[in-house]
Amino acid sequence: MDTQKLQSYIDDFYRDLGRLNLDKWNYADGCAAVAATQLYAATGDRKFRDYALAYADSFVASDGTIRTYRPEEYRLDDVLPGRALIFAYKETGEKRYMAAVEKLLKQLETQPRTASGNYWHKKIYPHQIWLDGLYMAQPFRMEAEALTGETSQYLDICEQFEHVRVLMRDEKTGLYYHGCDESRSIFWADPVTGCSKNFWLRAMGWYVMALADTVEAMDRHVYDYMRPMQDTLRDALRSMLHFADPETGLLYQVIDKPELRGNYLETSGSAMTAAAIFKACRMELILEEKYRPGAEKILSSLIDNRLVEKDGQLKLTDTCAVAGLGPDVGRRDGTVGYYLSEPVVDDDVKGAAALFMAYAQYLMLQKWEAGERWKI
Repeated sequence: MDTQKLQSYIDDFYRDLGRLNLDKWNYADGCAAVAATQLYAATGDRKFRDYALAYADSFVASDGTIRTYRPEEYRLDDVLPGRALIFAYKETGEKRYMAAVEKLLKQLETQPRTASGNYWHKKIYPHQIWLDGLYMAQPFRMEAEALTGETSQYLDICEQFEHVRVLMRDEKTGLYYHGCDESRSIFWADPVTGCSKNFWLRAMGWYVMALADTVEAMDRHVYDYMRPMQDTLRDALRSMLHFADPETGLLYQVIDKPELRGNYLETSGSAMTAAAIFKACRMELILEEKYRPGAEKILSSLIDNRLVEKDGQLKLTDTCAVAGLGPDVGRRDGTVGYYLSEPVVDDDVKGAAALFMAYAQYLMLQKWEAGERWKI
């Protein structure tokens, strides 16, 4: 594994905030900041700490107001960057960061919910659960609980994962559909199940990282909450790896159709899968000897085959730019053709952040094995 090559790419990315869109509070850049906190935990290199703090400082005013954040839109995407604010508060003790965290928690207090009790993904997507939304909201909620020493939200957090398992898991493959409309009214929803049509890799990547990150933030004594999450994570990872490319270990954009013309091995979702596996191994949620080789194969393949020199610079290739479901009829319909039609790009921030998280978790697993029993 050419970690020196990856380190060079990481150093270039985290040189400053230049790769981020600081004009808008958004989840992609939040992922980069969260990845920086994990790299700091893994390496102790203060440049990662300083990066996360600079990101938080660029948005949070002295009274805790978050620049460009619009809570009335009820976007779960806008909650994810709050994990960087929790980190900033823990590192600095500045009250403005805690005030900003509380504003995000306030949004979730009134976030619309489906009939089963899960958050709507966004206000513009009524009655809809997306796998993405679990990663956007639930690890943040659990980290906020840990910050305050509370456990009052544990049941609701875990039940939202359980509802997704019941509603969105395909019994045949063990994979999860990208979205579910509990009202069955949106055009892409199955009239019986409410689920979308296919298994999008990055949605599954968000999902397994959400499970691992949420469990990590839990109080380890609440076994009754942790055990079902552990079982769900192990089952999801096993189901995903069943479809991994034998040669590279990477996974396909449409996970269960590797033979399909135009399908491709996608970078961001593969990296997310590796990140979840490394973390789950460190927390002893899954058998290391069974799952770690697959994660190491993914990470090594990403470095060797997806970090490509172009015009004298390393570029991270083959990342799906974006994918969603609706809301307009005929657009983003959840078909295989749709997922394969979205642009495939270089140096996508989400893809880079996922790769950095995978590497950080790989390093932390190594430290754990060396006797350093710690976590972020």
